[in-house]
Amino acid sequence: MSSVTHETAEDLVFKALAAPVRRAILDVLRDNPQTTGELCARFPDLDRCTVMQHLKVLEGADLVLTRKVGRVRWNYLNALPIRDIHERWIGPYAAHAVDLLARMKAEIEG
Repeated sequence: MSSVTHETAEDLVFKALAAPVRRAILDVLRDNPQTTGELCARFPDLDRCTVMQHLKVLEGADLVLTRKVGRVRWNYLNALPIRDIHERWIGPYAAHAVDLLARMKAEIEG
């Protein structure tokens, strides 16, 4: 009997964010889109093939969007999957914490 696992979009985002170098690439793209060559120059400890592999993982998680202009490939940050995770996982917990702090403040002041 074979077991097939189906990764969700959220699983792909968490896996992509698990690698420090991929988070660093996203940090670079947060400020401005970059060509693949520019990204390679920003990470001199990695060869071009390794940078491309990381970009492929980020693209697979929909965290990076690409556009080809002639022979140049531009990479853009797509923060929507991160926002979706924030709304699902962080937002509700943060709202609960704020409510708790408001109740504590009211008790202290009251």
